Amino acid sequence: GTPERSASHAKWAATLGMVGIAPDYRTKERFGTTPLESVADGRAAVRWIEDHADKLGIDSKKIVVGGSSAGGHVALWTAIEHTPPGSVTNEAPRIKPFALILVSPVSDTSSAIGYTSKRFGDEADALSPVHQLDTKMPPVLLFHGDADTTVTNLQSITLHDKLVAGSNVCEFITVPGGNHGFQSQLPEWKDKTRDIMKEFLTKLGVLPVSVK
Repeated sequence: GTPERSASHAKWAATLGMVGIAPDYRTKERFGTTPLESVADGRAAVRWIEDHADKLGIDSKKIVVGGSSAGGHVALWTAIEHTPPGSVTNEAPRIKPFALILVSPVSDTSSAIGYTSKRFGDEADALSPVHQLDTKMPPVLLFHGDADTTVTNLQSITLHDKLVAGSNVCEFITVPGGNHGFQSQLPEWKDKTRDIMKEFLTKLGVLPVSVK
């Protein structure tokens, strides 16, 4: 909900030689807005990074987007090409993210079985990432606790299966006994998660960072 929540991840990325960015986006609690605005702001943030890549010292073709819980929903939408309700085309990312790292993400907001679909109103299905995936998606690293009662891990199981069925790369890490905030509940998973992230980014060729 605030950049401070993701600043530690941005600082960690910087220790690896990457440029860590903790973007802000509108939320109901702070701005009285809907998830449509959250998605719009996430997409606009990636577009801004792309447009300022040279100044920031970033390779615009190797932007990795991450998100946890509702932030995972926003992150997924930065990798889907068509413009969803509430967003504008001229603020869409020009290039798909190179990869996505998702932790306990909301991936299904559909009116039938999705998470908090009433918050999306008539756009619940249109804003449901698992129902709107592109044929070609970036490689995804996916974490979810099997004891999550907030956002059931069935969402991530379904997301993983759909990505793999479409010949996309998705590494799914199930956290045994993990709840929605498993990194706080199971402290050993804070370092373990980052080790897995580093290995994932190394396999993709993002790490080690090459100097321009």
